[in-house]
Amino acid sequence: MRTRSFIVLASALCLAPLLAVAAKQSAVASQSKPNIILIFADDLGYGDLGCYGGSVATPTLDRLAAEGLRATDCLVAANVCGPSRAALMTGRYPMRAGHPISRHDTPKYAAYGIAPEEVTMAELLKSAGYYTKIVGKWHLGFHVEGSHPLDAGFDDYLGLHSNFVPQIDDATTLYHNHDVVEKDIAFEKVTQRYTDEVVDFIQGEHEAPFFIYFAHHIAHSPILPSQPFKGSSGIKGREGNYADFVLELDASVGRVREAVEAAGLAENTLIVFLSDNGPARDGSAKPLLGGKYVTMEGGHRVPAIFNWPGQIPAGQVSDAMISSMDLLPTFAGLAGAALPQNVTLDGTNIFDLLSGKTEQSPRDYFYYYNGVHLQAVRNEKWKLHFPRTAKEQPYWAKKDSGQRVYTTLKQPLLFRMDSDAGEKKNVYAQHPEIVAELSKVADRARAELGDIDRNGSDQRPHGLENPQDKK
Repeated sequence: MRTRSFIVLASALCLAPLLAVAAKQSAVASQSKPNIILIFADDLGYGDLGCYGGSVATPTLDRLAAEGLRATDCLVAANVCGPSRAALMTGRYPMRAGHPISRHDTPKYAAYGIAPEEVTMAELLKSAGYYTKIVGKWHLGFHVEGSHPLDAGFDDYLGLHSNFVPQIDDATTLYHNHDVVEKDIAFEKVTQRYTDEVVDFIQGEHEAPFFIYFAHHIAHSPILPSQPFKGSSGIKGREGNYADFVLELDASVGRVREAVEAAGLAENTLIVFLSDNGPARDGSAKPLLGGKYVTMEGGHRVPAIFNWPGQIPAGQVSDAMISSMDLLPTFAGLAGAALPQNVTLDGTNIFDLLSGKTEQSPRDYFYYYNGVHLQAVRNEKWKLHFPRTAKEQPYWAKKDSGQRVYTTLKQPLLFRMDSDAGEKKNVYAQHPEIVAELSKVADRARAELGDIDRNGSDQRPHGLENPQDKK
């Protein structure tokens, strides 16, 4: 009798974990709204990942792309950090959202942050019953009243609020919500600390669908991979240091993906990966021209990967023109969240494209602003650049240097994007009808969103005097 009781008890103990997993999977299956994990890299170039032709294999991201959709023509709305993040959060061009300039820790930007009136993707998802969490870099006015992540719809925040700059007070402080967790944290500890936070959260219990915005500092300077990744690329010198850093990013994404799979959440979780803008000094935008700070494709076209088993077919490579601004309406559509009323969105729901129902881009045109200056417009096939002087450029693009090319331009340039994404052959003289069409599009953009010499009819005031100057 005792032996039989022991066997029954042992069997029950063995079955308990299986029943718990089955119950969790049943709960996941009954959850109609997907979890969403948005992973945002920093200064990662179009050509930095193996699946985009990079010199170093990035196994996790390469697998994520192979098992989902890899976009070859995803455009961010700004070629620098802050405005790009404002557009991501709001689904609106930075000029429309009132945040066209990257902020600094100086008196000029003391009241400059993402406007409290702007509706963010976190607010929309929260309204649809999501738990919203941000881990990483914010850079949209952490200390500005009304511009903290908790003011922008997030339930929980852990991170460094801007770039890691030891010379600036508070820039190396790790925060949880409004509270200091660690002052002067070593940068080499940051990625693991962030990843641990995300993984621990995924592995926890969830009563509601969740949205995680994981905003990395990789591959922004300082280029400091943590000890386990130093030398991991097998490449020597500065180039190798950068490659090691990218491999650390890849490993972090791997841990997040493994946590999702281990928790039985993979089939109900959309993972999106992209970069905030093109590469700075160390990264690669190949085969594109330019990088961070300029309106050539290398500044705005970024790697973008979408993965959702059973919903996004594997093996897709899409050449359709999409934008980071499309994520807000796409997420809202999946969550059943109502889009904000009386607000112009510049993004479009692209889930039919991601799910393979169409191959067509829903976007007609894209505007390339550099700060408050409109410098180019394009459709899927053609891109028209307008003349510009150094004086008209924002402070980050006053001079040609490294990948900062065509910061000044005396004559317009026209490139055919489907055959010349590298912007090498100017065909302006051969296509006056295209120039006329895109010029009219630019005039409409200036009238609505503004330009360096005018305010637009649907432009939120940014409040900065001499916005193109740093001081």
